[in-house]
Amino acid sequence: QPVGRVVIFNKKDGDFSFSNFTSAIRIKNSRELYFNFLHRFLFFSYISGITEKMQSHSTGIRNLDSKLYKSIEISLPPLPEQHRIVKILDEVFEGIEKAKKNAEKNLKNSKEIFKSYSQNIFENSGKNWEDKKLGEILEIERGGSPRPIQKYLTSEADGINWIKIGDTKNVDKYIFKTNQKIKPEGLKKSRIVNIGDFILSNSMSFGRPYIMKISGAIHDGWLVLREKNKNIIDKDYLYNILGSPYVFNQFDKLAAGSTVRNLNISLVSIVRIPLPQITEQKSIVAKLDALSAETKKLEAIYQQKLADLEELKKSVLKKAFAGEV
Repeated sequence: QPVGRVVIFNKKDGDFSFSNFTSAIRIKNSRELYFNFLHRFLFFSYISGITEKMQSHSTGIRNLDSKLYKSIEISLPPLPEQHRIVKILDEVFEGIEKAKKNAEKNLKNSKEIFKSYSQNIFENSGKNWEDKKLGEILEIERGGSPRPIQKYLTSEADGINWIKIGDTKNVDKYIFKTNQKIKPEGLKKSRIVNIGDFILSNSMSFGRPYIMKISGAIHDGWLVLREKNKNIIDKDYLYNILGSPYVFNQFDKLAAGSTVRNLNISLVSIVRIPLPQITEQKSIVAKLDALSAETKKLEAIYQQKLADLEELKKSVLKKAFAGEV
């Protein structure tokens, strides 16, 4: 949350105005307090959670209690000492930022490894691979939305799972649960999906596939995809290729021609995919799963590195304002 965060504005950059959701802080006596020292201290108060305790949540909007904020006490060493501390902090932070950039770069690269590998597999079709349109191998239908939706929401036991984008995450493969349910009569204006069906987001962050682990109903922001013949396509192969850059790039080009960037049944139906024999599909999936497991290990390492660097920043600030640097 940005509540309690502080930034410095330089007068040389021009005039600035601020809204009722921000406050200006000005030093009364610059011979007593170095503005950069104050900024580092207030930043420490923010990232260490001190200002979190000064926020009210009564209206659903976080507000900082200005009286409590003004009551924060700061130890003031002599001005030269303040300058020395700021210099040390800046040098340490510069090193931390360099380390963060390297970790972020490595994290990005580890994610790109999997994308690049899958792209290479699907672009370089093997012998006897067929080239199929999705419409040839899948039944594709669009969801529907009973309106007004509030009229159809229910918490009763006979409620139908109401699947929304908010029930998913980009890292998810399956949908196991929903936050809301609709009344059975809402199905007349919606679309039922069953366990094992694929659903594909068709608007906003379009083109993301998920596999259903529950039954439910989908709104018009989803397409449901069902295999016409389960004997010619492996479910995990279909998931991998639908979520690959190979297919997304086709989605992206097709959606680019419309006023609102989204997908529909006609567009998805003409997307083409390579289709090897099902035994080879399973072999490809095994290779992709193995690489995915390795890249996730790398991602976890770099994400932990980033978390450790943030903790190091807090630790250095804490020592600085405890007079230990």
